[in-house]
Amino acid sequence: MRLTVAATIVILGLVLAEMALAQEEVPVIVQYRLVEGVVQISQPGEESVLVNLWGDVNAPGRFMIPKGTTLIELISFARGPASFRTGETTLDWSKLRVQVNVSRRSNELEMDEVVNFRFRYTQQLPPGMRDYVLQEDDFVTLEVKRQAAFVDYMRIIGPISTVLAATILLVDKL
Repeated sequence: MRLTVAATIVILGLVLAEMALAQEEVPVIVQYRLVEGVVQISQPGEESVLVNLWGDVNAPGRFMIPKGTTLIELISFARGPASFRTGETTLDWSKLRVQVNVSRRSNELEMDEVVNFRFRYTQQLPPGMRDYVLQEDDFVTLEVKRQAAFVDYMRIIGPISTVLAATILLVDKL
């Protein structure tokens, strides 16, 4: 009985030690909110860059990220694209389009260089987007668009046809 308990304790100790080693290998990313709108992703003392992320993301703002962070990682830090879930419409995710623009200041040309990435929500990422490394003061915008549906057209045509019908009735009465 004592031998079984001792063996169980030894096995449990080995398992716990293995779990502790496994946890040390996994990098942990902690977000710190410095001031309103500024989020620090990089660890204190780590070389970092400041970038702006605006648009249809769940947490837009200014991010202090580790040097070498990719565009996809930044969008993930902002908790991904915002969704269009409302009570009045059901979305067809295959019709959603995502447009990501990265604006970078070129001091040599004294103008901004803009890189565009466009794709449908259900498609693969465009070439170069997964490996695009962000630099200091990059300005990233993300826009989620959806194709117009029949209901959208009716919202425009309905009021116009109502005004036309009312005008015809008024002119006919005069």
